[in-house]
Amino acid sequence: MEEFDVAVVGAGALGSAAAHHLALRGATVVLFEQFEFGHVRGASHDTSRILRTSYGDEAYVRLAKSAYRDWGELERVSGERIVTTTGGVVFVPPGSPYPVTAFTAALTAQDLPFEVLDRDAVRARWPQFTLPPGVETVFSPDTGIVPASRTVATLQMQARSHGAVLRDRTRVEELRPQPDGVVVMTTAGKVRARKVVVAADAWTNALIAPLGVEVPLVTMQEQVTYFGPDRPEDFGDDRLPVWIWEDEPCYYGFPTYGEPTVKAGRDASDNRMTPDERTFRHSEELLDQLRTFMRGFLPASGEDVRTITCQYTLTPGRRFVVDALPGHPDVLVALGAAHAFKFTPTIGRILAELALDGRTDDDISAFRLRDVLAPVPTA
Repeated sequence: MEEFDVAVVGAGALGSAAAHHLALRGATVVLFEQFEFGHVRGASHDTSRILRTSYGDEAYVRLAKSAYRDWGELERVSGERIVTTTGGVVFVPPGSPYPVTAFTAALTAQDLPFEVLDRDAVRARWPQFTLPPGVETVFSPDTGIVPASRTVATLQMQARSHGAVLRDRTRVEELRPQPDGVVVMTTAGKVRARKVVVAADAWTNALIAPLGVEVPLVTMQEQVTYFGPDRPEDFGDDRLPVWIWEDEPCYYGFPTYGEPTVKAGRDASDNRMTPDERTFRHSEELLDQLRTFMRGFLPASGEDVRTITCQYTLTPGRRFVVDALPGHPDVLVALGAAHAFKFTPTIGRILAELALDGRTDDDISAFRLRDVLAPVPTA
């Protein structure tokens, strides 16, 4: 039987980052992916993700500060430019359930720069936006964009270059904890590892439920749309910030990035389906809603060019999970609740520290597994 220090299950962003950091520290590591590398069945593909510190919860702001340092370190070791800084705005309309004070308090507590702008100030800086009266805006100068698929590929390349073994099209079927580690049963045979990192997103419960615990996950098919403005130069990353419309529903979008289109989407539209039920066909109803919103909010963004789908896997309260499995300290679990890409290198580093050192200096007390667990029904 092959033996490794750590086996990582799931080669999306978080699993690939964990493999990278483990290999960088000299551990023997194997990374398993049930599909092909770079697949589109999960949540780590496509072009871009938002990088920001502007959360209304200090636990995430604190973690984001670490993330900015770790993105910089990934750029250093890979020799690639990964982060594009654009600045970012969070628009809070009247009646939003997400008050501006939550953002300003969290950013202030972590000593991060921001401005609160009224409608006229926004119009003066970014006339592309059309805002209704009463909207308050939080501007964070450090907000930016990180590439999605390219980041995952970079992490995997770095992991390989430091000795990690990467195996795609290899499904992990069972974890068997032993007194001296974990036996990992796969479709290609079994391996033994001292520690296992489960970063399997929507497929997590298939591995941890047999060990007596289960996370009440909700999965849904989401979508983003690319719009083609007549004057794409007016929407460049030097002319337009990343933006979030913080309301119910919530929308978000990007300046042009890699092509002369602007990307926008609705966050958590509750288009529920399991991974096996996914159609990979976008919802025309949701697209019509987004078109209507964009015509009023960013009217010169143009007509939609294409729409793609992705998968959201949500925990209760959309809380992250970065923790060991209760009763099985050699099994670590990571869940990003469909907003973790911006934290990718940090969560990967923390998982490596937990696996190799049994501790981390980052405060992850808000991301305990037991806080989101549901009991497994007994026969």
